[in-house]
Parts: sequence; structure tokens; C-alpha cells
Amino acid sequence: MATLYLHHPVFLEHLLPGGHPECPERLMAIAEALSAPQFDSLVRKVPPAATLDTVTLAHDRAFIDLIAENAPSEGFVRIDADTFLSPKSLEAALHAAGAACLAVDDVMAGQANNAFCAVRPPGHHAESHRAMGFCLFNNAVIGARWAQRNHRAERVAIVDWDVHHGNGTQDIVWADPTIFYASTHQMPLYPGIGAPDETGVGNIVNVPLSPGAGRQAFRQAFEDRILPSLNDFRPDLIVISAGFDAHRRDPLAAINLDEDDFAWATEMLMALASQHCDGRIVSVLEGGYDLQALSLSVAAHVAALMRA
Repeated sequence: MATLYLHHPVFLEHLLPGGHPECPERLMAIAEALSAPQFDSLVRKVPPAATLDTVTLAHDRAFIDLIAENAPSEGFVRIDADTFLSPKSLEAALHAAGAACLAVDDVMAGQANNAFCAVRPPGHHAESHRAMGFCLFNNAVIGARWAQRNHRAERVAIVDWDVHHGNGTQDIVWADPTIFYASTHQMPLYPGIGAPDETGVGNIVNVPLSPGAGRQAFRQAFEDRILPSLNDFRPDLIVISAGFDAHRRDPLAAINLDEDDFAWATEMLMALASQHCDGRIVSVLEGGYDLQALSLSVAAHVAALMRA
């Protein structure tokens, strides 16, 4: 079996106002990095669109309908300070959710060892009833609950190493003991939550990092808090909210990781997945806004996945 790579051309058509950091060039940089010969064995698929009903796995129907009704035929509709809809945004968001679901299908069926979904818009800030932080629909939670609904996964873990806390994921799974959520993130930083005492029903582990933190603090967060808690949870599937904006080059934060740290975290999760869930991992792109750092980090992450 191989590693699955999911991408759809419509992701490049989710347009945002000029100068916005969450730009199509992000996925263009990833595609170029993954065109290198070492990635020739990736299984590449174009995902279908998720249905609006599928999106209700994570979001209120009234919110979904509001997004659909406000999708413009031209120009931009502003959702919040930095989140916008343009004519292809809804289609892109549905294909992003569809990528998470197709990745889950193939990994849970044993047709792929693991998967990386190169998607836009990202998802981990999207709450059950609100789009925010560049995010429309929460792809990671939709994928996790798709696994539960369609593949009898009893326990799904979401591990989020984006530099910003995944407030949306935490909001949606707060009272759901069947989904474990762990996050490393810079604090203080947008969106302003993610303190260690935010624990849901015992299913949430937040390990905030101070501005300027680097490799030692990040790896200690995994070794001391996240991996032991994840081991106790014994997941049937691990979903990674794979943001790469904790890289030292990223302009939106002040954590000093490099691509080797993301490869190390990937390998740690792969080892745990091998122990508990036959190696099943689905990784979904979140942030990462320096194009060089993003391409190097994704390449290191996917190369690690391919070593399964």
C-alpha cells in the first residue's frame, strides 16, 4: 500500500482579497514540492464534493445554509475580519470536506496506508455555527465523524500542531468523549483560547507554547502530554490537523520549528498509530503562510508518511 495524496483544482479558485495570506500559491508551492521524483509513488486522487448533509456531521444546518445562500456570483462576501466567500469558495469547501472523507474511506478500507489532503480553505477554526479564521467547514471533524458513521470507528483522535489553536475543533467535540483533541499552539495568539484547563469531558489536551519556543518545547509537549494521553485513548484512527505555521519562517507567529520537527511529530504519531490502529492516519492541511517553509515542511511530512 502507498500514501494517498488528495488535491482538487477548485482549491486554487477559492479567491481572497489581494495580499491575504491564505492564498492559492500555498497549494501551488505544495504541488511543486510533491512533484519531485521521491514522491512518484504517491497515489494521487481528485476528491468529490461532500454533500451539505455530510457537512452536518460537524456543523449546524442553519449555518451551512447561511454559507450556501451567501456565496456570491462575483466579488467577495466578508464573513468576519479575515474570512471571505468568493464565487468558488463553497465548491472548494465542499471538495475539501470531501477530500477528508475520501481519505478516511481509503485508509479505513486498507486501500492506503495513510493520506495527506492538500486542501483550501482550511478548517480548524470553523465552529459548529460560525466560520472564522480563514476557515469555512471543519474538515478534520467531518473526516473523524465520517469514520465513525461509515467505518465503525469508535474512537477517533485529532492532533493539531498548527501554530493557532483549533478553537473550532474544540468547540465541536467539547462534549464528545469519542473524539480526542490535542493541540500545540502559540499562546497568546489568535484565537485567544487553548489553555491547559480547557479539557472538555476529559477528551481535550491543550499544550500552549510561549512565543519564541522551539524544538525542545514542542517535542516535550508531545512526549510529556500528547502522546501519553493519545496512548491511553487508543484511537481507531488518527486525524492530523497539519498546519505548518509554527515554522520559524512563518510571518503570522513566533514559534521556531523547522521541517525536521514536523517529520519527527509525524513519525511519533505513526508509531502510535501502528500500535493502536494499524497505522491509520489521515492528515489534512491547515495553516502555513511562508511558501518556502510550507513546501519544505509538507515535503518532510509526506516523506515521513511514505515510510509507513
